[in-house]
Amino acid sequence: LHHIPEGIFVLGLPFALVQSGYVGLVLLVLSAWVCNHTGRTLVSCLYEEEMSGGSGSVSKVRVRTSYQDIMEACCKGLWPNWSGVGGLMVNVAQVIELLMTCTLYLLVSTSLLFDSLSWVAVPRSVCSLVSLVFLLPCLLLTDLRPVSTLSLLCSLAHILISLLVMLYCLSCASSWSWSSLSLSVDPEDFLVSVGVIIFSYTSQIFLPPLEGSMEDRGQFNVMLGWTHGAACIMKTMFSLMAVLTWGPETSEVITDNLPSDLRPLVNLCLLAKAQLSYPLPFYAAAEILQTCVLRAVSRPALVVRGALLMTSYLLALLVPRFSLLMGLTGSVTGAAMTLILPCLFHLRLQWSRLTVKDRLIDVGILSLGVICSVSGVICSVKRLLEGL
Repeated sequence: LHHIPEGIFVLGLPFALVQSGYVGLVLLVLSAWVCNHTGRTLVSCLYEEEMSGGSGSVSKVRVRTSYQDIMEACCKGLWPNWSGVGGLMVNVAQVIELLMTCTLYLLVSTSLLFDSLSWVAVPRSVCSLVSLVFLLPCLLLTDLRPVSTLSLLCSLAHILISLLVMLYCLSCASSWSWSSLSLSVDPEDFLVSVGVIIFSYTSQIFLPPLEGSMEDRGQFNVMLGWTHGAACIMKTMFSLMAVLTWGPETSEVITDNLPSDLRPLVNLCLLAKAQLSYPLPFYAAAEILQTCVLRAVSRPALVVRGALLMTSYLLALLVPRFSLLMGLTGSVTGAAMTLILPCLFHLRLQWSRLTVKDRLIDVGILSLGVICSVSGVICSVKRLLEGL
């Protein structure tokens, strides 16, 4: 469920925790609860209540299948043709988020290759081009099956990397210092960190098809709760152990802090993982563009995939910092798709069935999402422009 954000991007969470201090620990836990709540409310919007025959009992019927369907239902009746516009906006937001994810994978691949080849002084631009060349087979992806196999390999690599980092941190436990975490933080650093933390939990766009594929849909909420709980524990432990080990010296990608004898092995695993992770968001973005936006067929489909690949490559060349791009993505599409829209859908489609408490929670999360999104975008863009 958390494959995309929890992959390489969990390695950026320790840096976000350093930037946000003790409040960051609260955010890691609060974000898990909020994202679990919005995931449940989003899936509940797939259903409508119907009266059953002569018994008079009420049953829930699944009348929608995707995020786009919910958006179109929400926009229906507001304004002529708004239903189609709403669906298009959701598709654009999904493509942006997936494209940013692809760019982040390419950015990490470039950094790892550059670091690994530092002894021969290879220019960073060459490393980026080499990473791109290895991703060219993505242009031929037309089936989800090979992508699923690559995702399994990525998960195994992720577990290995996390274990190596955590074991090293445990070996340094005698020198841990809680002074690494602070109660006073820089507002801009904090807002960028909020975007990073939100982005690490984004999975809402995958929830409607996931729930639809379950044999027992009644267990969806239980599954979602356990998944977010496990992700919260893992991310909090991983981030806290890393910060206690390296303190203010914590790097944007935590593996940069590892000693020289361990770093090559971890970097090699990370490089393979970044390359193997790229096809999933790339394939998903291409499918959305081809089937929902461009209605493309064979030859134009290759053009679409080529344009996606080159766009992610150019963005990776232009963007100087991993954490800022991750924070910007979390603030823009992450906050919108994960916090703002699910609450809007819930309030719009199920207002009459919600209790006062449900309405207040939705309004609270919605307001928080808007504030985090606007302020996070301003800070992230400002720092990105400073770094260009």
